[in-house]
Amino acid sequence: MAAGHAALPTFWQVSNEAEFLQGDVENLSIDAYGRLTLGPAVSPVYESSAPFLWTLVSAPDGGVFIGSGNEGQVLRVDANGSSRVFFDAEELEVHAIAPAPSGGIYAATSPDGKIYRIDASGASAVFFDPPDRYIWSLVVDAAGNLFAGTGDKGQIYKITPDGRGAPFYNTKATHVMTLAFDRERRLLAGTESPGRVFQIDPGGKPFVLLDSPYNEIRALRVDARGDIYAAAVTGRGAQAPERPPVQAPEPPPQPVASVSTEVVSITIAADASSAVQTGTAATPQPSPRGTQALGTGAVYRIMPDGVSDLVWQLREDVPYDIAFENGGSVLVATGNEGKIYRLSGDPMQPTLLTRATVQQVTALLPDRTGRVLFATSNPGKVLRLSAERADRGTYLSDVRDAQSVATWGAIKWQAVASGGARVEIATRSGNTRTADETWSDWSASYTDPNGSPIASPRARYLQWRAVLAARSDQAPVLTSVTAAYLPRNARPRISSITVHPPGTVFQRPFPTGEPEIAGFEGDTPDRRAAAQNAGATTTTGGPALGRRAYQKGLLTLVWRADDENRDELVYDVLYRREGETAWKPLRRALRDEIFVWDTTSVPNGRYVAQVVASDLPSNAPDTALAGSMESTAFEIDNLPPTITVTGVRRDGARVAIAFDVRDADSSVQKVEYSLDGDRWQAIYPKDGIADSRSEQFDLTLEGESAARAVIIRATDALNNVTSARGEAAAAPARR
Repeated sequence: MAAGHAALPTFWQVSNEAEFLQGDVENLSIDAYGRLTLGPAVSPVYESSAPFLWTLVSAPDGGVFIGSGNEGQVLRVDANGSSRVFFDAEELEVHAIAPAPSGGIYAATSPDGKIYRIDASGASAVFFDPPDRYIWSLVVDAAGNLFAGTGDKGQIYKITPDGRGAPFYNTKATHVMTLAFDRERRLLAGTESPGRVFQIDPGGKPFVLLDSPYNEIRALRVDARGDIYAAAVTGRGAQAPERPPVQAPEPPPQPVASVSTEVVSITIAADASSAVQTGTAATPQPSPRGTQALGTGAVYRIMPDGVSDLVWQLREDVPYDIAFENGGSVLVATGNEGKIYRLSGDPMQPTLLTRATVQQVTALLPDRTGRVLFATSNPGKVLRLSAERADRGTYLSDVRDAQSVATWGAIKWQAVASGGARVEIATRSGNTRTADETWSDWSASYTDPNGSPIASPRARYLQWRAVLAARSDQAPVLTSVTAAYLPRNARPRISSITVHPPGTVFQRPFPTGEPEIAGFEGDTPDRRAAAQNAGATTTTGGPALGRRAYQKGLLTLVWRADDENRDELVYDVLYRREGETAWKPLRRALRDEIFVWDTTSVPNGRYVAQVVASDLPSNAPDTALAGSMESTAFEIDNLPPTITVTGVRRDGARVAIAFDVRDADSSVQKVEYSLDGDRWQAIYPKDGIADSRSEQFDLTLEGESAARAVIIRATDALNNVTSARGEAAAAPARR
C-alpha cells in the first residue's frame, strides 16, 4: 500500500534577513529588510599556496604587499596580477607590514618576534629585535618613528628611523593587537585581555577611550570625520595552542589609512569563541565580562568628543577588519563564513555585501577608485570587490529537511523585475543531508512567480536556487520564496497514560455555577437524577487540570500524545477486564487528553484501559493513522468490605470483641472504632499489618469503656467504607 501523506501542507518560507542568511550568495547582497539584490562584482586577484593571508599594504606601483603564514613570507603582487616572494623570514608568521619612510617596508614576525626592514629590491635586515614573543601591529608616524604593538606582555615600543627602540607604554594587557593614529595624530591602541581602546599622547600619557566587555579589540580604524571604529571579539584569551601553528590561524585587522598600515593575527579556530594566539607559550586569560550575552563580536564607534556607542553586535560572525567606502559607509570583514558586511544609515543597519568561498576574510584595503581588495584565509586568496554592481548573481538556499520522503507542492516568489531584469528559480531534491552527486539535477527555471509545481522528484530534502540578472540599468529584487510540501503522514504516539487514584478528579472552574470536573462528560452518580431534572449539559474544555477534588466512583485517566506532522488528534478510550481479550469502548472522538470514567457502570475487578489517538481530523480517511497505548492494570471496587463480629467475651470490667473484616476485591486498608460516637481510634489486625482482603481483629475494652457502645468502621484500598456495631454492651458476663 502506498504511504499516506499528511493532508495539510507545510510551507517553507524564506522572507527575512535571518532566513536569507542561511543560504550562500554569489555576487548578491542581503539587506536588513530581507531583500536579495545584486551586489558588487567579485573578481580573483591572487591565489596563494599559503593557507593564511594576514595583511594587505599598497605598493608604490599599484601592487600590494601581503603578509602570510605559516611560512613567514611577504608576497608581492603587481598591478597586473603577477606575484613573487618578496621576503622570506625564519619565523612562521608575518603578522604586520608598514611602509618605511625612505622606501621599502617594515615586516613584523612571530613567534620570537622581530621587525625587519626590506628595501625596494628585497634586501632585508633585522631592524629591531625586542624580547617579546609576538609583534602584532605596526604604524609609522609623520616623523618616521615606528610603533610596534606586542605580546604577551602588552608592550608598545617606539623605534626611531635609525633603529633605536625603547618601551613607549605598557598597557598591562596581555597583547596589543592593533595600532592606529587619530586625527590629532595621537596613538591609538587596541588590546586583548582586557579588550580596551587606549589613546596615548606623544609623551606616553594614556587615556582609556573604551573599556569593552569583550576580550579583544581586533581592529581600529579612523574615518574622515575623526570617528574611531573598533572591532571587538569574544574569546578565551591568549594561550598555548593545542596543535602546531600549521592549524588555522585567526587573522587580525589591518589599517586602511595611507600614512600607516598595521595588521594583527591570531590563530583561527573552527569555533571563533575559542580563538588562540599563534605561538608556543602564552598565559591563559579569564573570559571577558558578560560573555554569555555578547555574541561573537561587535563594532563600536568612538566620536571625537569621547562618546562611544555600540554600532552593531554580531551573533554568529566574527569581525576581523574594518574599512570605509567613499560614501562613508563602513565595511566589516568577518569569519567563519567569509562574509563582508556594509554598515550604513542612521542608525547603521547591516547589509551582507558579498560572501566569498573561504572561511575568513581577514583584511580590507580600499583604493581611491572605490574598489576594495580583501585578503582571506582557509584558503589564502586576494580578491577584488568592484565599485560596480554585478550583472548576475546566484543565491543557493539552505537545505530543507521534510523529515521523511515528501510530495512537493508549488513554489512561488515575490520579486520586482522590470525592463528586462529577471529572477530565475530552480529546485533539486535528494535523500542525503548534504547535496551531492546522488541528488537530482536542477530543474528547469519555473515561470510563474504566483505558483509553479515543483518538478523535482519526491525525496526527504529540497533546495532551491535563485539567479538574479540585470539588464541595462534595471536590477531585480527578490523578497521572498515559499515552497510547499506534503510530508509523509506520521503515526500519532501516546507517550504515557496516568491512572489517578480512585475518586480523584480535577475541577474546571466556570464564572458561574458549580465547578465541573475536567474530562468528565457525564454526571456524578449522586447528582445524576438532579441533573436530568434540570436538563443540564456538560461541555469539555482544554486538558489542563484544575483543583484536585474527590468524587467516589469516578476514575480519571490522563495521557500525553504527540504527532510529528502537528496534526489535530482525536482519542478513543477503551477498556477490558484483565484476562479478557476483547476491548469495549468507553468514549470515542475525545478532543482533550483526559477522560473520567464512572466505574459504577461495571462490576468490580482488575481492568486495563487503552487510549487510541487518530489524526483523522487532519487527514483523509484512507491516509489517517492511529497510535495506541495500554495503561497498567488497575482495580475497580465500588463495594465496601464486610465486618463480622465472631465473639464477645466479658470478664468483670473488661470486654474483648473479636471480629473479621473481609473484602471481595481489594485489601483492607484501615480499621477504626468509636465509643458512643466519640472520636475514631485506629485498631490493627492480629498480624500487625493491614495488607490482605481478610483480616482478624481483637478489641479489648476496660473500665468505663467496656460499658459504652462500640462502632467499628473499615475502609478498603479503594476508599469504600462500612461500619458495624461491636455489641459489647449486650454481651453476657463470664461466670
